[in-house]
Amino acid sequence: MQNPSTQDGGISPTRGTRGRRQHPLTRIRSPLAASWRISLGALGVATVFGLWLLASAGAGGDFLVPTPAATWTAFLNLWTDGVFVRDLGASLYRISLGYSISVLLGVVGGLAIGTFSAVEAFFEPQFGFLRYIPASALTPVLLLWLGIGESPKITLIVIGTVFFNIVMMADIARLVPRELLNASYTLGASRWAVVRRVVFRHSVPGMIDVARVNLAAAWLMLVVAELLAAQEGLAFRIVRAQRFRAVDTMFALLIVFGVIGLTSDLFLRWLRNAVAPWAKP
Repeated sequence: MQNPSTQDGGISPTRGTRGRRQHPLTRIRSPLAASWRISLGALGVATVFGLWLLASAGAGGDFLVPTPAATWTAFLNLWTDGVFVRDLGASLYRISLGYSISVLLGVVGGLAIGTFSAVEAFFEPQFGFLRYIPASALTPVLLLWLGIGESPKITLIVIGTVFFNIVMMADIARLVPRELLNASYTLGASRWAVVRRVVFRHSVPGMIDVARVNLAAAWLMLVVAELLAAQEGLAFRIVRAQRFRAVDTMFALLIVFGVIGLTSDLFLRWLRNAVAPWAKP
C-alpha cells in the first residue's frame, strides 16, 4: 500500500527525493522541535558573545571594542547615576506617542485606501511622492517650525513611519478575499459593517505585522531627532559618550536599544496571536 505522504508525487517530510532520510535541520519549512530551537538559539547567542570577546581582545589603536565586563560596569554606572532612567523614560515617551499616532493613522488610512478605490485614487499620487522624501531631511525644517522641544521629535517619528504604515496596511486590506465580501453582502450586512467586521478583522494580524516591521524605522527616526536636538534620551547619551571616547557606555546603550526592540517585537507577536489566534503561522 502506498504511503499517503508520497501520493500524487509528494515527498515524505522526512525523506529526500532519493528516499534518503533528512536531518531535522535540513528540512524545508518543517517545524523544529522545541529542544532544537532552544539549542540553536543558545548556540547563536554564544557565538555572538564569543566573537565579541575575540574582538575586544584583539582591538587596538583607534578601533576600540570594550569587553562585556566593561560594558556591564558602564551600564551599572549609568543606572547608579540616575541618568539611565531619565534617558530611557524620555526615549520611550517619544517613541510610544509618535509611533502610536503613526499606527493609528496607518490603520485608518490603510483601511480606507485598501477598501475604497476612490480613496486610493485620491491619495495615491500624494503618498507616492511623500514617502520617498527622507524624513531625516525634514529635521531642520521641523526645528524651525516647532522649536527644540518634544514636538519636532514626535513629529519626525510620525512622518518617518506613517506613509509606510499606510501603504503597507492598505496592501493588507486588499488581501481580503472577494468571496468574504460577497458572502457578507448576501447575508444582509451593510457597507460599513463589512468594513468593520470583515475587512478590519481579517486585516488585524497583517497590520500588527506591519507595525512590527516599521517599528525599527521609528527607532531610527528617534535617534535622528535626539542626535540633533535633545538634552536627554538614549541616543543623546550615546553622542555625549562619544565626545569622551566612552565606548563602553556607547556599547551598553546600544545593547539597551536591542533589548527594547526585541521586547517590543515579542509583545507585538504575542498581541497578534492573542487577538487573531486563527492567523498563527
